Amino acid sequence: MADEEEHQETELSDNQKIDIAKWFLLNSPPGEIQYVAKDLRSVLRDDNAYQMAASEAFPFYNKTHIISLQFPDRSGDVLVSSFSEISEDEYLDPRTAQVGKIDHVKQICTDIRPAKDEELPTPYIEEYRCALDAEVCKYVAEAYPKATRLSPQNFCNGSWRSIWNIEFMDELQTVEVRGKMQVGAHYFEEGNVQLEAQHECKDSTMFQSPDDSSFSLANIIRHHETEYMSSLETSYSNLPDSTFKDLRRKLPVTRTLFPWHNTMQFSLTRDITKELGIEK
Repeated sequence: MADEEEHQETELSDNQKIDIAKWFLLNSPPGEIQYVAKDLRSVLRDDNAYQMAASEAFPFYNKTHIISLQFPDRSGDVLVSSFSEISEDEYLDPRTAQVGKIDHVKQICTDIRPAKDEELPTPYIEEYRCALDAEVCKYVAEAYPKATRLSPQNFCNGSWRSIWNIEFMDELQTVEVRGKMQVGAHYFEEGNVQLEAQHECKDSTMFQSPDDSSFSLANIIRHHETEYMSSLETSYSNLPDSTFKDLRRKLPVTRTLFPWHNTMQFSLTRDITKELGIEK
């Protein structure tokens, strides 16, 4: 009797189900949370637990992945991030001076409204923001034509996220820059390979006019992101001689050695660069 009781499955509590569901949702690869949510809902077979998990996980996931959603009237896009957050489901787009209302679970923008004066940056800050936006857009169009590449039909998804904090130091007449770059990629054709990498950096430039400051800041961003991308390419070009070898036995049970002399066919660097659409 005791043995039978030990082997009986223990029923999870509602809180445990919610915590497990949230973990799976929050750890979904870029662009795949809707697929994970669909399967999770079927496995849970507890709609209340799923709804609770989704209501907590989706907003956090959307903000950390900085997803971009189109306005219903196609007049622009809004970034869902902690920096643009007006309220729990409202986010500011400074380019159009509009606020989008977001359905986090469906990942759509359901409505828009004009931004209030107090929700917009001051004219002085807006002059710098607008100039920097123009310069960064030029750089992004050149370097990241597909910074988010979702291609589940080809068993791969990926994204590049960069957050740059800029602080104007009036007394020192300098601009302090802090950057955080995050790369995510997932390949799941006949396997499951994920890349998660991030890098932080600091820099500074002179406090100048909006146009001159924006040009300098865009060049700083370009320099650090190009440098980081190059370091990633170098790291993954060395995978065949290091990490990949450590993942396999010296002589597998098939008695067939891995073809280390022809490892270019397993080039992650090439595939990641291609799928993210990143041009050097």
